Amino acid sequence: MSRLLRASFARLKKDKTFWICMAVMFGIGALFVISNYVTMKFRGYGAIVDDALFSYGTYIGMFLAAFSSLYIGKEYSDGTIRNKLVVGHSRSSIYLSNLIVNMVVSLLLATAYIAAVLGIGIPLLGGLHSTLESVLRVLFGSVMMAFALASIFTLLSMLNQNKAAAAVIELAGFFIFVFFSIYIHARLLEPKVYESYSYVDENNGKVVTEEAEPNPNYLTGTKRAVFEFAEDFLPTGQSLQLSQWAPTHYERMLAYSAVLCVITTAGGVYFFRKKDLK
Repeated sequence: MSRLLRASFARLKKDKTFWICMAVMFGIGALFVISNYVTMKFRGYGAIVDDALFSYGTYIGMFLAAFSSLYIGKEYSDGTIRNKLVVGHSRSSIYLSNLIVNMVVSLLLATAYIAAVLGIGIPLLGGLHSTLESVLRVLFGSVMMAFALASIFTLLSMLNQNKAAAAVIELAGFFIFVFFSIYIHARLLEPKVYESYSYVDENNGKVVTEEAEPNPNYLTGTKRAVFEFAEDFLPTGQSLQLSQWAPTHYERMLAYSAVLCVITTAGGVYFFRKKDLK
């Protein structure tokens, strides 16, 4: 395993896809901060560096999907995986070494983004307003979320020898779940009651008051529980909550991320050991 990891990280240093993803993640972080600064200066809106600190969770899956499919796909197309088997490495160690690489890459991508936000954001917007405990709490949750994504993409990449097909499946799947998570999040944010309000009738100039009324779109009972489970379980749902510093069920989210890592890794190793490598 150690030899596999040394070879993998040596290759990673020269991988163009990895460095492009790193540069783009850094650029996104810088863009977020500069955009917030411009908004604050010219429109008078308040902006703090905290607002952008963990927004990378919404984007990191896209770059992990691209990297994983191309990096592992190249091992198939170049015959590297077959060569590793020929020299005596087990299928389990090959799978796990690629998983570790993907997890490390997820950390490096997050680091590139956060470095841009802090390095550019603090001089422009000032220091963090949140407590160290809050920062570490959300950071750990976002790392676990990224590890879950890395585990899923490793599974899909290792079981699909066609890197183009793997890239399409992983990217399409990621975006589908992003939009699904946005829909779930919006439904859960529906207010239980529409508050009363008043307005002036343009026709007669009288003040009209509308009484508070229940919101028919508010989720209740089993349906709400299902939506909450989906938002907490899906890494894309977790990323929306973490980017807003508002994880509703923090411990549950950590547990779900760990479960996803274990299930996808166990399943991936099992099916990769049975896979016919052409």
